[in-house]
Amino acid sequence: MRIKAGNKEQDILNSAIKVFAEYGYNNSKISKIAELAGVASGSVYLYYKNKDDILLCIFKNIWDGLSSKLEQLVKNDLISPIDKIDGMIDLVFDMFANNMDMGKIFVTEHNNPRIKNELNTYINRFLNLGQEVLKEGEQQGLFTPHLNYKIIRSFIFGGLRHLIHLWADDQANIPLDQIRLNVKSLIKYGILNKNSYETFSTKNEYTKIYGK
Repeated sequence: MRIKAGNKEQDILNSAIKVFAEYGYNNSKISKIAELAGVASGSVYLYYKNKDDILLCIFKNIWDGLSSKLEQLVKNDLISPIDKIDGMIDLVFDMFANNMDMGKIFVTEHNNPRIKNELNTYINRFLNLGQEVLKEGEQQGLFTPHLNYKIIRSFIFGGLRHLIHLWADDQANIPLDQIRLNVKSLIKYGILNKNSYETFSTKNEYTKIYGK
């Protein structure tokens, strides 16, 4: 079935996501992507140099979109750093909850050596914004002081990536919403200053997660 006609460049990207998810990046062909997008194979090369360029563009769009939304969250002075952590986690999980194929590609191809170096700039922009939230929480006395931001951000990012991998392999037994709630609880309990517990309403959240 062909992708509905529209913006050709975007149609090609949408088709590539579906093809990469179904066949794997190495086994995917430009001709199959073009067929699904409803364009000639030659038309693909008007927009993208090759298959690597398509994959890189998919991930650039992911991280640019996440960073733009996170930047708005970071700049909102009406939201506490604790809620900003929630929002940051929700941004990531909402993206995959709404696009299973994107989740599969993220799991299998995010560390693809063909694009990894070029992609780091986009990933670091998102992680740097998340780091600003940690600093803000520490400055307000909400988070544990003297956090090593490099360690914390690497831990969160690596953990999320691994959990999304588990979810993609076994969605029935590891539902995404359950992962989301547990991740929020673990991260926030781990970085909260002990004096913040009284003002942080975790009881209801804990009950949702553990049923106690």
